Amino acid sequence: MLRRAVYVIGALPAAWVFYRGFTDQLGADPVRSLEKTLGIWGLRFLVAGLAITPLRRLGGPNLVRYRRAVGLLAFFYASLHLYAYLWFDQGLDFAAIGKDILKRPYVTVGFAAFLILVPLAITSNTAMIKRIGGPAWQRLHKWVYLACALAATHFIMLVKSWPAEPLIYAGLVAALLAFRLVVYLQKRGGRARRAA
Repeated sequence: MLRRAVYVIGALPAAWVFYRGFTDQLGADPVRSLEKTLGIWGLRFLVAGLAITPLRRLGGPNLVRYRRAVGLLAFFYASLHLYAYLWFDQGLDFAAIGKDILKRPYVTVGFAAFLILVPLAITSNTAMIKRIGGPAWQRLHKWVYLACALAATHFIMLVKSWPAEPLIYAGLVAALLAFRLVVYLQKRGGRARRAA
């Protein structure tokens, strides 16, 4: 029940921004505003998903049961962000889209982040975990770290300047990845000591 509530609450920002778009409240460049808002929410959910394990390790609330929902919401917003770009920005002109992906580094990086998220979203269900096997599933889902880093990089490159907002997200992603690296190195050191 609570997990369903996470999905409903998580979808509200999308409903709100589309409502604002339909009622002409997104400013002088509504397409850019729509793309940016959806992309930021995708990045927020990626960061939130990445923060769940460190929060638990640091004595915070145990939100692991909601991680799948948070991850799928990140993919939901990334998909809407891409859809807005493909449909509203490029008019489904796939030749122009292909050139854009190859010529503009920030589009390339963002597209790469989305491609990584696709198999993670497809395998985010119990049936796929059983089919793939727990260890293989965990290895696959570690790719979310790269997707997060690419998404944060995409945001920085997109704004083409150095305002605080994309740097804050990049800092959060870097801190969360550094935390996981420290935990990994500690575990590896512990195993090496036990084997010695």
